Amino acid sequence: MANPTEPERSDADAALSASAPAAQSDVEAHVTDTHVTDDGIEHPTRGRVFLRGLRSTSTVCLQILLVLAFLYVLLIIGAKFWVVLLPTVLAIVMATVLWPPVRWLRAHRVPPAAATILVLLLAIAVVGGVIGAIVPSVVDQAPHLADQAVDGVRRVQDWVQGPPLNVGDEQISSFVNEITGKLQQSASAIASGVFSGVGVATSALITIFTSAVLLFFFLKDGPRFVPWLDRTMGTTKDGSHVSVVLVRMWNTLGGFIRTQAIVSFVDAALIGTGLLVLQVPLAGVLIVITFMGGFIPIVGAFVAGALAVLIALVSNGVTTALIVLGIILVVQQLEGNVLQPWLQAKSMDLHAVIVLLAVTLGGSLYGITGAFLAVPAASCLAVAVRYYLEQVGKAAGEQLEAEDDEVAREVGRRQID
Repeated sequence: MANPTEPERSDADAALSASAPAAQSDVEAHVTDTHVTDDGIEHPTRGRVFLRGLRSTSTVCLQILLVLAFLYVLLIIGAKFWVVLLPTVLAIVMATVLWPPVRWLRAHRVPPAAATILVLLLAIAVVGGVIGAIVPSVVDQAPHLADQAVDGVRRVQDWVQGPPLNVGDEQISSFVNEITGKLQQSASAIASGVFSGVGVATSALITIFTSAVLLFFFLKDGPRFVPWLDRTMGTTKDGSHVSVVLVRMWNTLGGFIRTQAIVSFVDAALIGTGLLVLQVPLAGVLIVITFMGGFIPIVGAFVAGALAVLIALVSNGVTTALIVLGIILVVQQLEGNVLQPWLQAKSMDLHAVIVLLAVTLGGSLYGITGAFLAVPAASCLAVAVRYYLEQVGKAAGEQLEAEDDEVAREVGRRQID
């Protein structure tokens, strides 16, 4: 016999179940904060959009802070291990220069150790010959140049005392006395700096010796590194990601060093010819400084050129200094508009702003060494970033080469129009 109250319960349950979706939709509408526009399409409210964007921005900012913290810790670790890191980096940079002759000798069946020793001895002979050629000129001409510098200071003093400045002797004397007082007050600091300079020289000798030993092993056993890395890290379709990135960095670094050496040699040859013709003192030293300064883009050329103009001004007068300045400007224009774009189009692919910022940051952190290594480090970092973006594009199913070709064609059409 059926219970008479059972149909009533069924009707109540049905009513509850029918009202549940409506209540749930009200809750969801309240949670999602949506509204229906006149065209019948449901959209989120402004507040919901704002909160969603704020949440995404907060997540991205937190991720950026974590990355910056990691880089900061990495810089601290690099500073702690700089005594080991610096010889390694210098050895790698020198290896990119010396590897082509070593590879040529090894291709002609010269044993790896013998080929490495021959190239190292040749490099030492070249460096020693350059130093032996410029040292006598420095010893002979430095006293004469110092006397001319004193005369130049006197001429500047006479010019300052004349019109339109008309600076009196008392003002000049007070200025000189102030400088002398500051030097006397900092005598202890200067003395401590002299003693610390002994430690710096010792550290430099240790760094040079360590770099030479590492350079020998890099040139002798370098080709074994990538296969060992592939066996250790595992391989993908194109090899392990680490080995592919390192090979690309090596090619980029080698191209930059060799290209910069060619550009620096041309600059030093042209500017040096002008200095020799004008009989500027210490021309050999200035040629070497110009060549070495070429490896520090922008800043090195400016410093070397300013030094050459200053010596020409002190020794030979204003006319010779202006001629030297004109020669340097012409050579720099030739380098910037012809040599650099032609030779380095495929070696670095870095904008001049990135180069300048890298040199500034490297110089402020690690001095001259940092300025010298800044551009190679920036180029290697750019290689790693490009490889990462390339892998991201492949994972997203993008046809990178086809898109790059299309962009190149579009740029070419715009330039023609």
